[in-house]
Amino acid sequence: MKTDSKKGKILPVNECRKFIRHPLCFPLSYKVLEAASLAKKEERSTTINISMGGLLFAARKPVKVGSTILIKMPFQDKVFNVRARVAHCNLNPETKLHNIGATFHRLSAAYKVKLVEQLYLISEFRDLRSIELGREVSLEKASKEWIERYSARFRRLYW
Repeated sequence: MKTDSKKGKILPVNECRKFIRHPLCFPLSYKVLEAASLAKKEERSTTINISMGGLLFAARKPVKVGSTILIKMPFQDKVFNVRARVAHCNLNPETKLHNIGATFHRLSAAYKVKLVEQLYLISEFRDLRSIELGREVSLEKASKEWIERYSARFRRLYW
């Protein structure tokens, strides 16, 4: 919200987002692909939120707006690679970290991120089911059960 200085009224801020953001925290690493960058090596972080159009993550160092970054999202023994463009980089005064908003270059990158998101949700579901049942539940069994229970709801909420 911002204030109209002439009338003292609160006005809505223009919203540029096209996609709904979903808070989700999973690990990632990123590397800026341009040579003139402040972050030259691969850095580790976690997501703050994701959407069909991009994701937000925290970083120790700022990244220049417009830079292309390679994001790596690990899950168990796999690593998903996604290219994105830095849309904004803002210092969070509370955490002293830079919140970096990245937009995906291609729709296929968005699908990869949604796949990783589903994998993390299934993994959490597996952990909960293991606790509920008092025995270890395999990822395959948890995946089948999660898909039966939640895939239609997930599709409606996230797509």
